[in-house]
Amino acid sequence: MHLRSCPRRPRTGIALRALSVALPLAALLAVSACSSGGSTTTAGSAARAELAALPKATPSALTPYYGQKLSWRSCGAPGFQCATMKVPLDYAHPGAGGAGDIRLAVSRVKATDPGKRLGSLLVNPGGPGGSAVGYLQSYAGVGYPAPVRARYDLVAVDPRGVARSEPVECLDGRRMDAYAQTDTTPDDRRETDGLVDAYRGFAEACGAHAARLLRHVSTVEAARDMDILRAVLGDRRLTYVGASYGTFLGATYAGLFPDRVGRLVLDGALDPSLSARELNLEQTAGFETAFRSFAKDCARRPDCPLGRKESAIGPRLKAFFGALDRRPLPTGDPDGRRLGEALATTGVIAAMYDESSWEQLRAALDAAIEDRDGAGLLALSDSYYQRDPDGRYANLMSANAAVNCLDLPAAFATPEQVEQALPSFEKASPVFGEGLAWASLNCAYWPVGPTGRPHRITAEGAAPIVVVGTTRDPATPYRWAESLARQLSSARLLTYVGDGHTAYGRGSTCIDSTIDAYLLDGTPPARGKRCS
Repeated sequence: MHLRSCPRRPRTGIALRALSVALPLAALLAVSACSSGGSTTTAGSAARAELAALPKATPSALTPYYGQKLSWRSCGAPGFQCATMKVPLDYAHPGAGGAGDIRLAVSRVKATDPGKRLGSLLVNPGGPGGSAVGYLQSYAGVGYPAPVRARYDLVAVDPRGVARSEPVECLDGRRMDAYAQTDTTPDDRRETDGLVDAYRGFAEACGAHAARLLRHVSTVEAARDMDILRAVLGDRRLTYVGASYGTFLGATYAGLFPDRVGRLVLDGALDPSLSARELNLEQTAGFETAFRSFAKDCARRPDCPLGRKESAIGPRLKAFFGALDRRPLPTGDPDGRRLGEALATTGVIAAMYDESSWEQLRAALDAAIEDRDGAGLLALSDSYYQRDPDGRYANLMSANAAVNCLDLPAAFATPEQVEQALPSFEKASPVFGEGLAWASLNCAYWPVGPTGRPHRITAEGAAPIVVVGTTRDPATPYRWAESLARQLSSARLLTYVGDGHTAYGRGSTCIDSTIDAYLLDGTPPARGKRCS
């Protein structure tokens, strides 16, 4: 399963296609939306290097990029416009005679009250690998609060390597089907070798099909691309709402360009000071927290397919996964896929992102356990992987791995290191820990080395930044929001006491009104503000 961190379907009546680990976060073969990193001692995080701001003056070699004019055209749903923006492939060697350029897809919908327009509001749904353009056109551009849409042009850019922006492509649909079904809880050396072969094959395919781009899809480069977009749009400062991995992207922007920070909302925060192993272990604990909330709710319901005793629900689900490992279930899938442990685990994890999916999960588990019909859990897994009914996948999982494996050193270098860490992962989550530990191995075989390291982000001199954390968030644990808020010199932490991944636009009037006031008036939340 490849885990990623991103928002779930918002509670606005507009259903989003899975956008990233979260429903779109990903499954056991990829990595956490934040995965990769060497040190395993959280206590050492505070001493890690700080992200340094870039010089305030724009280098002359970048002037043509900052001065370009976008050619807008109608696209997608009525009212939306699209354009293509040019950025350097390698910021160390830009312009003529450099490493060349890449082209990024940009979309916008103009403010509905242009006379009171405040500027542009850039949005990113997370991932890494989630399409910001798709998110804008399917949700944000029509589903954000009307007062926000009245005052801002809502804008999105697909980050480099993602969706419409020269996407990283690794496996075709047939090979991706096989990859998604790889056993991530190996029982013996043969199965361990099979998992390693799957990771190697995936990495080699990415290297073969995207060799030019793989060294240049880091979050730092994506943040620098956002600054070019800010300038091209004519905004003196960046106003931004980022969810999940989008918080890492936004915080990175703030660290690089603190004097250009406008109003930044970082919802479902990642902690940039943690290594990949720390991130994966803490995310594993986050999924356990979310699962316990699901188990508590399920045990109260007469239709709970895992029984009415809360303490027995986890062991029963684990036993169910073990049975699928031995004997997969039929699904009726036209491509002949059966529901094994890997796909079933992905389906359950997908539902942890949003408590509104728990009813669907109960029905899918009931069909699988009582009727031996795996179709419901397969559908949840497919939504997580962004697989369409024709067997085609979005490039989410490819981009997810490409960014993660470049941003941080691999969590584990060998299967033996995973085996040594298994007790800590299984302690963090008796249900999901084993699979998530093995999922953390995938960057070990990546064809290019990492360019990033764990670091703190302070963004000294930045305007107030709002960091939002949900207390029982499965993909981005609440402590990450607390940590990021402590690191950022101007942060205000806004807490949502509840379940699910991210908080804005999910039904809390308190959260939504507080963020809207900040975006519209520049008023940050009171210190210590908590909502439910």
